[in-house]
Amino acid sequence: MEVKGIVIPRPEGQENLNMKTGEIEIEAREVELLNQCKDRIPIGLGDHLQPSKEPSRMEYRYLDLRNTFMQKNLRTRSTMVMKMREFLCNDHGFVDVETPTLFRRTPGGAKEFVVPTRQKGKFYTLPQSPQQFKQLLMVGGIDRYFQIAKCYRDESSKPDRQPEFTQVDIEMSFTTQREVQDLIEDLIQYSWPEGELTLPFPQMTYNEAMDNYGTDKPDTRYDMKLVNLSESFSSSGIHSFENTLKKDKGEIIGIRIPKGTKYFSNRELNDIITSPTIQNQCEVTSIKVNDGNSWKCPFQKYLKEETKDKVRSRLNIEDNDIVVLAHGTGHYPHTALGKIRTTVANALKSKGVQIIDEDRFDFLWVTDFPLFLPKEEGEGLESAHHPFTAPHPDDVELVKTHPEMVRSQHYDLVLNGFEIGGGSIRIHQEHLQRYVLTEVLKENTDDLEHLLKH
Repeated sequence: MEVKGIVIPRPEGQENLNMKTGEIEIEAREVELLNQCKDRIPIGLGDHLQPSKEPSRMEYRYLDLRNTFMQKNLRTRSTMVMKMREFLCNDHGFVDVETPTLFRRTPGGAKEFVVPTRQKGKFYTLPQSPQQFKQLLMVGGIDRYFQIAKCYRDESSKPDRQPEFTQVDIEMSFTTQREVQDLIEDLIQYSWPEGELTLPFPQMTYNEAMDNYGTDKPDTRYDMKLVNLSESFSSSGIHSFENTLKKDKGEIIGIRIPKGTKYFSNRELNDIITSPTIQNQCEVTSIKVNDGNSWKCPFQKYLKEETKDKVRSRLNIEDNDIVVLAHGTGHYPHTALGKIRTTVANALKSKGVQIIDEDRFDFLWVTDFPLFLPKEEGEGLESAHHPFTAPHPDDVELVKTHPEMVRSQHYDLVLNGFEIGGGSIRIHQEHLQRYVLTEVLKENTDDLEHLLKH
């Protein structure tokens, strides 16, 4: 519709300060219908309407983009990217270099998309990141590089992971982990759309994150930390627990859900702790603490008062709490309770119980990741990050003797439980890089000789 008229003030008392044009209106003189739409718009438009389901939003994307929150997201993103370019190029001497999106496949890293060519048996891959290109730029004299890079990974989709995504890609020569972290903190502060951030961001090691939160990307806006209860159950007389503690790296880990009996029925609690993603190579059970400190659990007839006192003291248990226990080896109990912690927080939110401050932004650096992890399929080790990540200076000798124990110079930036960035210091010694590739990762280095030459 095209409307021509006179812009006039709204009548007194009819102003709408929630709109940019809320103080004016148009006195129409001419109205022309340019194009007619259906009688009923297929998806909801407007902040006062219930959001449409995602399939409908995707089908009518051109209408969905008109919604206020979509407009805000796109415009906020545009402003942030502009400020990032300004900060990096104008203030810190970075060079914006556009690297190729058609690439020759090399070993290691995430699974890549294959792009066939018209030549039989010839194909490209889409880069999972500009990793090798930016390393070549460093050697070539571009000591401060960045780009707004498209990356592609042929892996299963998750709510926070898509096959195609965009990242602010940065590389620096002759730097340290702390210098990179300082730069990123200042970059985020400069481009942040609203309010001031507290710098520097707190840091936590990978082991601390796993021990306390059961994940390497913890949401630190709420408590409910994991607690090691191995000592509390060491002489409990409960056979399943004592058998776990006899195993190598066997542990019993617990988490307290404050006043959980008021919010979760037996069925709801059982659905949470028996989920297939939870019961993975460890056993999970629960204790309901009713009024009068009455404990209800599958093993209550074997539970000694001495054991109850120890557990109560370790977890600060009160009436109407729920305690969830996981026992197994390695990090499996921690991972299980980490998932339960997140599930419980989201479930409480859906019940109107706010234990998370939604207006708070908790940034966190997670450091000292393992350099290698056991392969998901088959035997041997694979890179936890990528095969060019340098070992921690204190662990270099362990690369040849106990590679599974080596920490890396890799660090992730986490915001409210989501990984939003990550980086690492590279291996700069040819002999160490070649050893990692050939002896630890068992990779053929023929396709990587351009990075290994003296």
